[in-house]
Amino acid sequence: MRIATIDVGTNSILLLVLDGGRVVEDRCRIERLGRGVDKTGRLDPERVRGALEAIEEYAQAIRAAGAEKVVAVGTQALREVENGADFLGPAERILGVPVEVIGGEREADLSYLAAARSFPGLDPMVVVDVGGGSTEYIVGRGGRRESAVSLPIGSVRLTERHGEDRAALIAAVDQAIAEVELPAGATLVGIAGTVTTLAAVALRLEVYDPERVHGYRLACEEVERQLELYLATPLVERKAIVGLDPKRADVIPAGAAIVWRTLVRAGAAEMLVSDRGVRWGLAYELAP
Repeated sequence: MRIATIDVGTNSILLLVLDGGRVVEDRCRIERLGRGVDKTGRLDPERVRGALEAIEEYAQAIRAAGAEKVVAVGTQALREVENGADFLGPAERILGVPVEVIGGEREADLSYLAAARSFPGLDPMVVVDVGGGSTEYIVGRGGRRESAVSLPIGSVRLTERHGEDRAALIAAVDQAIAEVELPAGATLVGIAGTVTTLAAVALRLEVYDPERVHGYRLACEEVERQLELYLATPLVERKAIVGLDPKRADVIPAGAAIVWRTLVRAGAAEMLVSDRGVRWGLAYELAP
């Protein structure tokens, strides 16, 4: 069965179309639907327009691919706004299926399923899902999710709160994760755009290659190096860094701070990178 899954996040919107185990489409558009949500509690009309353009593009790709089943979910940005219907109504009309706004527990289940299927045998495992509006820490043992916590420290949210103030970013992350339980000796598996971007920069990928990013071992020292590089590089020059999508250039310092401080908090030398997040978890549910 050919299936399509869409993940509507705070920063990016992702599409996956699978035919059995074969990838037919795997797309990402950075539309920053959650811009300003931390301050206003509402979706910005301009961001809604961009997000709906992405949904229209994806709907055309889904029809062209002949997908038999389509599932779409929305996460942090859509969970906390007053006017989510401004996006959700038109998106459903375009896609022909609703965009289900899922809670943190459901998001954690999907993220963990994707990581567990990608890297079987890791036990215990901590999946670190660094998004635009939130970061999830999911602990799994024996192939099952044991616990999960969602914290409001995404790359977009922290950038809007603290800009590129190094001390403020690190203090905010350290305070947020101080009570997170991270089992000693667990393998940290990082998913979502911040982590895959850090891997792409480490690999100096002029063109993003999911096959090289997936399974990459991202060293703690490399994350710290990149954080200092981003903070020392003006935004216009930062956009030219090999491996960094220019649309992520403004929020990557905050994202790197989350990843670095997580590694330090866990006492981990590295993080295993997964290119497969929520969209893959949905696909695994549809076609186990």
